[in-house]
Amino acid sequence: MEYPDNLLYSEEHEWVSVDGTRARIGITDFAQDALGDVVYVEMPNVGSTIRASASCAEVESTKAVSDVFSPVSGTVATVNESLAETPEQLNQAPYAAGWICEVEMSDPAELDALMDASAYRAFAEGGS
Repeated sequence: MEYPDNLLYSEEHEWVSVDGTRARIGITDFAQDALGDVVYVEMPNVGSTIRASASCAEVESTKAVSDVFSPVSGTVATVNESLAETPEQLNQAPYAAGWICEVEMSDPAELDALMDASAYRAFAEGGS
């Protein structure tokens, strides 16, 4: 499993990459492994408002359908359109080509509630 040090992580197994007030969101290597082969991703609409801990997307795999919970609140600025044609990017490159959306954060202080890579590694490997 990969846990890049430059990202923040939620207990729901999402990651966040921060650039100023913009947060890029995706699912972790742990999450994609648990889901199995991803066959479809339902993304949020650009311009929609999302709340931290609320569902912002849905991932369908050969095993299950799972909600993606936004780690931060804000307005969806862009979505990864390439996932419509190649949803398997979530499995192949969850921290690169497999990102889901970017959010213009309304409350960057919410980042303080997220875990760094070492804390997330302990959480994920602890069986949660």
